[in-house]
Order: sequence, then C-alpha cells, then structure tokens
Amino acid sequence: MFKQVAIVGATGAVGRIMLRMLQQRKFPAKSYKFLASARSAGRPLEFNDRTYTLQELTHDSFQGCDLVIASTPDDIAAEYLPAAVQSGATVIDESGYFRMKPDVALVIPEVNPRAAIEAKGMISSPNCSTTQLVVALKPIYDASKIRRIIVSTYQAVSGAGLQGTTDLMDGTRAHLASQNFGYTVFKHPIAFNAIPQIGSFKEDGYTSEELKMVYETRKILGDESIQVNATCVRIPVANCHSESITVETERPISPEEAHKLFAAFPGVTVVDDPANGRYPMPNECTDSDDVFVGRIRKDLSHPNGLSFWCVSDNLRKGAATNAVQIAELLAKHRFGWKPA
Repeated sequence: MFKQVAIVGATGAVGRIMLRMLQQRKFPAKSYKFLASARSAGRPLEFNDRTYTLQELTHDSFQGCDLVIASTPDDIAAEYLPAAVQSGATVIDESGYFRMKPDVALVIPEVNPRAAIEAKGMISSPNCSTTQLVVALKPIYDASKIRRIIVSTYQAVSGAGLQGTTDLMDGTRAHLASQNFGYTVFKHPIAFNAIPQIGSFKEDGYTSEELKMVYETRKILGDESIQVNATCVRIPVANCHSESITVETERPISPEEAHKLFAAFPGVTVVDDPANGRYPMPNECTDSDDVFVGRIRKDLSHPNGLSFWCVSDNLRKGAATNAVQIAELLAKHRFGWKPA
C-alpha cells in the first residue's frame, strides 16, 4: 500500500467527494496528510474515524509522500505540484495546467489505463466535459475509427464551483421576487437563462472550455486526426453536465450496435427508452459515477453518422471519481490491491 497520501484541496466540492470515496472504498494507504491554504490551515478535518489538522500547503509539504491527489486552481497547481514530483511522489492533478504538456499523462482509467501506469511523476485528470464525452466515445471508437465529432454541452453551475451553485440558487430567488441580484461567478444572470460561454474566448471565436474538448479528446484517444467541433453552454441546472453528441465513423454503426457497445463498456449505463420517456437527465444522474447514454439514433444527414445524448455527474466522474479511479489503478498495478 501507499506509505503516505497527501490530499490537496480536501475542503473543496471535489475534494470532499474524494475523501468520501477514499474512505468508503478503503483505499490502501498507511497514512494521510491534508493540505490547504494558509487561511484554512489549522482547521480540523474528520477522515477514517480520525481527526486530522489541515496543514498549510508549501513547497516542502510533500516530503515522505508517495502519492498526491490535488484539486486546486491552475495557478496553485503550477506553483506547488512540481515540488511533489521532485520529492518522488506520483501526482494526480485535477487542474487544467498540466493536461496538454507532452510529458504528462492525461488519463481516464476506462479508456487509457496504460498511460497512467507508464506515467513519470505527473498524471492529469481531464476536464469534466471531456471526460464524459470520451468515456462515451471509446466503445464506438474501438468498433470503428471516429472521423468527426460535433458536441454541444449543457453544463451545470456546479462546474463553476460552490459559488456557481450559490449564484443559481440566490439568483433564482431574487428573480422570482423581482429583485436585483449581484452575480459573482457569471457575467450574465444564470437563473432562467443559458449562457453560451464557458471560459475565455480564444482563437477563431471558440472558448477555452471548447478547445479543451478538442485537444484533450485527441490526446486521450491518441488520435490527432479526429475532427472535433464543440459548443459549451452554461445552463441553470445545479449538477450534472449534459451533452448532445454526433459522431461520423469510418463504417456505419447502427443504433442497435451502438446500444450493445455502450451497454458492454465499463462505466457506461444505457437509459434509452424514448417511447416511455426514459433517457438520461441531470436530476436522475447526480451522485452516480457512471456516464449515462440515451437517445441513440441514426444521424439523418450522414450515412456514417450516429447521434446520442450523454449525462454525467461532473463533480464525480468528471472530477473526484476519475482521480480516485486513477489512484486505484496505480494501487492495483503496484501492490496487487483489490477493492473491498
């Protein structure tokens, strides 16, 4: 088992889910330390029937650690996590800072586990919207190479952090009361609205979130030839991202074949009974680790096209679950560990 595991960002929305999962799944570690900002250092934290004290994150925090799992903003990751690698730890990083570095593995365990096993020090977990997309794409890609992807996302406010959820809840109350509300995360009201911008605008009018989906998808699948066109929209939903996905494959894949491929793939749950109003929806997918797929149908505009709908909990599989699964993958490979 791991000698000492450091958790960076344990008190955030993603960090708290990671702690529950590590505890529930009896992750193999002899000891833990929990690192936070100077503002939070000194506070108590309950974990595994023990009370720990949050320690301040510094460049010297990682001595003696052989595994670090971090959920922090990009600037914090860039500042501190190289020190963890230099100390000899394997780092699983949730931030976006290292993802596209050529020497850093970008990993979804169901899709490219070998990349984690062969990684040298730093392992990145993908963007939440990319993760559910690529999990859903992988069984299709294995059956027939994908030439082109068109994806539109409908992303929950929880993807903008705890304050994003506060903006939605308090902004909705203010709207219903015909009162003004000062949003802190979003540039426009999110209550009763849809905002077609997530991240900053970059080249050719695409946002940073959209370009993440382009470049990360190619890197994870190891295929630079895939054409990806993404549109990312923030909607007034508390949790779970939804995506409308259309793929063009080298050979035709029927909806029936796609249904079987999805159903057989680990981490994918098919909910596809439109006649009875059954398809994935955010309020039914929250707190699940799976990627849910439905509305599987032929693309009427292309003989090799397939369209489907995809929903996943962005705080779990899109973030915390994927990081913990990477850690479990390493434990299985290094120590022969098996989940309880």
